[in-house]
Amino acid sequence: MKTIKLLEVEKDKFISVIKDNQNLIYKICYSYCSNSENRKDLQQEILMQLWNSFSKFDGRVKISTWIYRIALNTAITYYRNDCKHKDKKVTIDESIISLSYFESDSGQDENIVMLYDFIERLDEMDKALILLYLDDNKYKEIADILGITETNVATKISRIKKSLKEQFSNN
Repeated sequence: MKTIKLLEVEKDKFISVIKDNQNLIYKICYSYCSNSENRKDLQQEILMQLWNSFSKFDGRVKISTWIYRIALNTAITYYRNDCKHKDKKVTIDESIISLSYFESDSGQDENIVMLYDFIERLDEMDKALILLYLDDNKYKEIADILGITETNVATKISRIKKSLKEQFSNN
């Protein structure tokens, strides 16, 4: 009986954390998958990985940093091994996180739609960098999440921004 109560508390805490960070998860799913069905599959995979690791979160880093690490690693793995995930589909309760309000481009600013289109074309590391940067993470946090130096982060972000600026000016 005690175990069931602990599991319920853990589940409620997990759902609260996911709801608080659903935009972060959305950005990663949207950036790594152009197809809405693939985004849903990636979303499920990220949620499963987060749930499986939730009890191991020790608070040494911010919860959003921890979620980024898991979500980005899951997205990169998913992106590289898409065919492996076709047989591992599990239905999740959509009330936990809903990405549907992001699915329609009609309500989004045209520049945001173009930005995500440009981000989608970047390689996995550059996508991760720019998503973390756009989410106002400090270079040190980005470096910690991605396992690279702050100098490398600064250089790569500068190059990505220059490239994105060129692409925006060409449209």
